[in-house]
Parts: sequence; C-alpha cells; structure tokens
Amino acid sequence: MSSILVVGSMAFDDIETPFGKSNKIIGGAATYIAYTASYFNPNIQLVSVVGGDFPQSVIDDLEDRGVNTEGLQVKKDEKSFFWSGKYHLDMNSRDTLVTELNVLGTFDPVLPENYKNADFVMLGNLSPDVQRKVIEQMDNRPKLVAMDTMNFWMDIAREELDKTLKLVDVLIINDEETRQLTGEYSLVKGAKKIFEMGPRFLIIKKGEHGALLFHGEQMFYVPALPLEEVFDPTGAGDTFAGGFIGYMAKAGEVSFDNMKRAIIYGSAMASFCVEKFGTQRMVELTQADIDQRLQAFVDLSQIKLEV
Repeated sequence: MSSILVVGSMAFDDIETPFGKSNKIIGGAATYIAYTASYFNPNIQLVSVVGGDFPQSVIDDLEDRGVNTEGLQVKKDEKSFFWSGKYHLDMNSRDTLVTELNVLGTFDPVLPENYKNADFVMLGNLSPDVQRKVIEQMDNRPKLVAMDTMNFWMDIAREELDKTLKLVDVLIINDEETRQLTGEYSLVKGAKKIFEMGPRFLIIKKGEHGALLFHGEQMFYVPALPLEEVFDPTGAGDTFAGGFIGYMAKAGEVSFDNMKRAIIYGSAMASFCVEKFGTQRMVELTQADIDQRLQAFVDLSQIKLEV
C-alpha cells in the first residue's frame, strides 16, 4: 500500500458566516487533509505541530483512522495556531479578524526515519521554506509531491517560494493566486509559466465554479456540485487536496487520467466539507456517502454526444 506524507498546520478556528458562528473549533490544513485522505488510504504519515491546548481526542481519532502521528510535535507549554475570520454574504470573500501563529511561528519539521521514503507527499499551506525542508529530508524521490500555497507567501516570501516550486510535481492554487504568481490574466498562459517554474501539473481551484487541471498541452475541468446550503468554506481547499492525494495514493501510479479522477474525488470531498462548520462533516462520512456523492459528480458532467 502506498504511503502518504501530510505536512501542514493543526489549529483552532473561530468562524462566522451569514449562516452562523462556530466559536472555537478544530481546523488546520493538515487536519483536513489527513481526515480526508484517510477515507482512501489508511497509511498516512503526519508532520505538524500543536500546543498543549490541542485535544488529545482529535489526535487519537486520527490514529484510529490510520494516521501515524510520530511526526507530530506537541509543545505542551505553548498554544496552538489560531485563526478567526468572517465570511461575506457571497461566501467567496472573507475578512481575517485574528491570526495567532503561536507554535507555528517557530515550526521546524523533523521527519522520523520511517517517513523518509513516503510514496506521495502533500504539502499543506505553510511557509515555503518549511515545505522545502520537508522535501530535502526525504531519502528517495516520492512518486508525487503536491504543494498548496497562497498569495500571502507570494507577497512576503517570493524568493523562497520560487526555490520550493522547483522541487514539486503538482501546484494547487486558486485562479487569483495563479494570476498573481504569473502576472498573466489568462489561466492557460499562466499554466505555461508555472510549468517553467518547476511543477509538471497545475490544479487551479475555482471555488463554486469547479477546478482545472493542466499538464503540458492537456487540460481537464471538473465542475463544482451545486449545493442547497453552504455553511462554511473554510478547509474546503485542504479537503480537496486530501481527496486528491488520497485517490492518487490509492491508484498508486501517476498519470493524467488518474489525476483527472483524483480532482473529481477532491471536489466531491470538498463538497462535504462546506456543509458544516470545521471538520464536523469530514469525521462522520460513510463509504456510502462518498460513493453517492461521486456518482452525483459523474451524473453532473456525463453526456453521450456524437461528433
């Protein structure tokens, strides 16, 4: 069975949307990715950092799902990363109210020996130098290294970001970030520039408008599933990444066709995430739920057409 190395934050969030307020709940990129990927591959190696305030019950739950937490640093006398935000009515834009880095501000990832030969790597949104430190500790080149980033790092750490991009196979960002990173309004032109930076594949998340996959001259688009209610988009991108890397590890081989299937899996899992606050929806799914949602995506875009 292929192994997945997941790197990212484990945190507390406090979220307000037009549909309610969460108060303090569990969040963080690595948390969402690990929970989601575990539905497809129960061989996950987690690298993150938390404070003594992070619930042991969450760590135990992840371990019960096949997540190895040997690479999780617990700093008992410090506090976990905390983020608070408020979403606007369109749910596509938000205001950050509070950001407390706490233990994440000095995070220095250390890979246990048994992590250094992982088959697939998912680098959640962190500073690009931390992401690069993880890659540089690997004994062998993984089958696939995927990386998420955001405009914040493009603003303050572009040189470090450029160095890290040279080491990854897949970049996962949204359309706004693609335009900022490349200076190109056209996403097609932007994809070509990103390939020159290092990645062989580019996934552009477009929120309620789906996702695009680029590889060389090949392109693939998966729509987003229209939902009756969207309570909280926080973590949807990380859940997408978890579904993507989880399917790729399940498939075991890197190909454009497997990538196409993987972004459908990612989109399906992200559609669950937004239905409740935080990770609530992701911890209660059944295989029947997932199968039904995947079929909904197939039905949404499948058509017989003679040309």
